Amino acid sequence: MTDKAFELVVFGGTGDLARRKILPALFKRFCAGQMPEPSRLIGAARSDMSSAEYRRFVSDAVAEFGGAVGKDELAQFLRQITYVPFDARGDAGWQELAEMLDPACIRAFYFSVGPGLFKDLAERLHAHGLVTEDSRIVVEKPFGHDLDTARALNRVLCSHFDERQIYRIDHYLGKETVQNLMAVRFGNMLFEPLWNSQYIDHIQITVAETVGIGGRGAYYEKAGAMRDMMQNHLMQLLCLIAMEPPAKFEPDAVRDEKLKVIRALDPVEPHHIVRGQYTQADGCAGFRDEVDNPRSKTESFIALKCHLSNWRWAGTPFYLRTGKRLKNRDSQITVVFKDTPHSIFGQDAGRHNNELTIQLQPNEGITLDVTIKKPGQGGMQLIDVPLDMSFAEALGPGADAPDAYERLIMDVIRGNQTLFMRNDEVEAAWAWTDPIIRGWEARGDVPKPYDAFTSGPDGALQLLRRDGREWRGIDG
Repeated sequence: MTDKAFELVVFGGTGDLARRKILPALFKRFCAGQMPEPSRLIGAARSDMSSAEYRRFVSDAVAEFGGAVGKDELAQFLRQITYVPFDARGDAGWQELAEMLDPACIRAFYFSVGPGLFKDLAERLHAHGLVTEDSRIVVEKPFGHDLDTARALNRVLCSHFDERQIYRIDHYLGKETVQNLMAVRFGNMLFEPLWNSQYIDHIQITVAETVGIGGRGAYYEKAGAMRDMMQNHLMQLLCLIAMEPPAKFEPDAVRDEKLKVIRALDPVEPHHIVRGQYTQADGCAGFRDEVDNPRSKTESFIALKCHLSNWRWAGTPFYLRTGKRLKNRDSQITVVFKDTPHSIFGQDAGRHNNELTIQLQPNEGITLDVTIKKPGQGGMQLIDVPLDMSFAEALGPGADAPDAYERLIMDVIRGNQTLFMRNDEVEAAWAWTDPIIRGWEARGDVPKPYDAFTSGPDGALQLLRRDGREWRGIDG
């Protein structure tokens, strides 16, 4: 908890991200006592509205997306909110913003705008003298479109801010269960000695969504699932599951180990890549209709088989998949341990192995499948049963986890960069991703169609079956 006053300026304060995530998250932190006077939220956008009108906008957003709302708490919260119309590429509004800010407060500037405005915002913050030693900026993805654009963006931001002041946000890292990956791995002697290729057969990472691309067609046609999800969200999950123990749980120590994982990734062979594109089903438009391009070669689904060239993971494959319009909303990591070296129960007992599943969403929790005897008189028949720990059930109703944005915003205020990406980490991820994308573009590969609300294209199933393995089901 921080007891130091802060001012959070949200550029793009009337946008969808602010309405759905940032404003409700800050209200919840206010209710938890983490927004002490004279802390303020300052919305900044092109819309010509008054502070009173903006407070009504914030009130509506909190009521719609903030869960249970107490009228007294909301009224107090709104008193700490103000608004300034501004021009990101001109000088309008910047002097008014400068006059609002208190030099005694921590300053955080949230770039909740398109990446095309990052450079303009960074330059004008400095030109108008708004940056102090205790200032920081929050940058939303996409952080570049490829390695060259990511490097160019890093150069721009680092010419105006120290790296310690730049917070590249990936909301997946704010999820309670994602952080529990490190607690499970490094806080339990039960797992860490087994966390290597000697005992682990393979690891699966799945991020499945039921939604399509909706109104993001123009963006998604240029990005695709590889740039939108694989290069950042799934890459971060891979890093946390595969990294070496850091010397300390400190920002640079953690990020140093994540960087080593990315740099250890082998290039991906073309036959280890499966791309898909959802088609029309159940009254939902197909991908090509939503991007308004009947010849689109952009993927809404991608699955990869990856390898890490290091001592811990040599020979252990990592299977990653993500897609839109799949059968359930389901994000999970499954660690599949190897079979016992010799079964004393004979062939009739079947093959059994242990699986550790970290469920990220929905119903966050951890399941460990263990082998036991099947009840009955029919000899030694084995079955696998789960040791299931749902966080909601195990920790009780009073242990409701904060939303990812709640935690990450407060980490920005505290100056804790552990859950944020560093510039070299972002560039290393693009350096691995770019050759994969260039490869399928050079080959003219076209994504395979798949029916909406299924598990994706058949090729993704074959990716594992060729190795004698199966995906864990997308159960939701």
